[in-house]
Order: sequence, then structure tokens, then C-alpha cells
Amino acid sequence: MPANKIRLGASACLLGEPVRYDGSHKHDRYLTDILGAYVEFVPVCPEVECGMGIPRESMHLEGDPENPRLITTRTRRDLTEQMVRWAQKRLEELKGENLCGFVFKSNSPSSGMERVKIFDTKGMPRKIGVGIFAGLFMKAFPRLPVEEEGRLHDAVLRENFVERIFHFKRWKEHLEGGRSLGRLVDFHTDHKLLYMAHSPKHYRALGKLVAEGRKMDLRELYDAYEGLMTEALKLKATAAKNANVLYHLMGYFKKQLTADEKAELREIIEAYRKGLYPLIVPITLINHFVRKYDQPYLKRQVYLNPHPVELKLRNHA
Repeated sequence: MPANKIRLGASACLLGEPVRYDGSHKHDRYLTDILGAYVEFVPVCPEVECGMGIPRESMHLEGDPENPRLITTRTRRDLTEQMVRWAQKRLEELKGENLCGFVFKSNSPSSGMERVKIFDTKGMPRKIGVGIFAGLFMKAFPRLPVEEEGRLHDAVLRENFVERIFHFKRWKEHLEGGRSLGRLVDFHTDHKLLYMAHSPKHYRALGKLVAEGRKMDLRELYDAYEGLMTEALKLKATAAKNANVLYHLMGYFKKQLTADEKAELREIIEAYRKGLYPLIVPITLINHFVRKYDQPYLKRQVYLNPHPVELKLRNHA
């Protein structure tokens, strides 16, 4: 078990706490039983923490999607201000929690990240809203990885989110070590191929930014780098983009690999691109060649081991 776990915020009901309006929970076993081996959770229940109690009347969002009201469904009490006042205070506290991400409860009027029902004046719902707390959280932490538990059941979205929280942890550790152009060049070198897999456009922009780093104020450089890397990692690493990186990796062995080894690796990469193999298959073979031929540059590439292999995030075809 990792000694220095990733600190991850999460809706308390997803962790098994009986805090929903009817005293139930929505325990998500993937979060607690699998991801929990690498994560220390910071539970948050907006309704209970702002004083609404258990059990409580159900609520929903009404009105303007940009500025919805939180209304109880039976007695029609407007609890918006109570929620917002608490959220502003709680968000200040969360700034000191060293979070690397947050998992929200889907469809919740307080914590839904997207597609939350908002009722119009005729009582008709449209799935166009954001939960009040979730919306304020994302404004307060615009670069923090966030996701909903329902979307984490999708293998591609799960891999992307978990990769991002591990990356954010490495970035925070880098910042704790102090800012310097040399250290930023090292961090970028380690992550170049990871960025390429998500966005060749951002990969090129990040490389240009670092190469011209001496022309910038150090704080401005770091802020621009963090913004670009965050944008890059939000984009999903597709089979086509991963295959491009795999061929790029293959190029480092052009003098060492035999003709048969090159042919085998090409076949495996193409089978992966077509959806016949999961990504872990070509990655395992390339990691074998990295060790066999002692490739020092590739040994430091985070792309080859961006998260614990035990999580099996690259095992889906």
C-alpha cells in the first residue's frame, strides 16, 4: 500500500456513508475497493454539511440554468443561499486539503457535474444543469481533475481520470521541490510522450513553451505550462494517437531490433489500433525492449508506466 496516497475528494454517499435524503448511500465499490488502495478520500456531503439533516425532503434545481435555485419538492423551500454560504466556506477549507481530484455524485442537485435536471416554470425537466456545489467547486479549482462515478464505469473515461490524478500528484510533488527552468525541462522530458498520446497539438505547444522558457518570468512560465498540460490531459488518448506514440517509441530501437522483432512489434501495434488487442500488449513488449536494450531515455518516460499496473487500466480493447 502506497505510503503517500493521492488525496481525492468524493461525494460521501459514494464511499458508503448513509447521508442521502432517505438515509441510504450509493456506495461505489470501484472507488473504495480498487482505487482506494492508492487514494485517501476526503468525503464531502453538501446537504448534510450545510445543515439539512438526515432524513430530509428531496430537492431539485429550478429556473435559470446559469443560476439555478435549489428548491425542496414538497414544501417549496428555497435552500440556495444556505447551500452557497456553506459551499464558499467549505471550498476555502478544501484548498488546504492538497486534493488531486474529485469524484462527484451524478444527477445530484448539489454535486452533479453535468446533465443535472433543471425544472422550468411549467415543471418540465431538462438535463442541462450542474449541481450547485459541483459548479462552485469547478470554478474554484478549474485545473483539478473531476469526474462523476457513473462515467467511471466507462473504461476509457476511467483510464483518463485516473491517469490525470496520478499526473496531478506528480505535478504537485514537482512544485513542492521548487520552481526552476531546469526542473521544468526534466518534468517535461519525463512526460513528453504522455502528452503526445493525448494531444499532438498540445505536445508541440508545451515543447515550444519550455524551449523558450528563458524569455519568460518563471511564474508565468509555470502557469502557462500547467494550463496547457491540463488541457492536453482532458483530451482522451485514442487508439490512433497511442499507435502514433508506439511507433515513435519503436524508432528508438531501430538499430537494436532484429527484422523479426520489428515485424512482430508492427503487427501488435496494428492489432491494437484495430481494437484486437488492449494497449497493455504493445506496452508490455516495448517495456521488455527498454529493459533488454537498456534504453535510458525511455526508462524515464511516464507514458510507459503512468499508473499502477494493478489497476488494469490499459487492459480494455
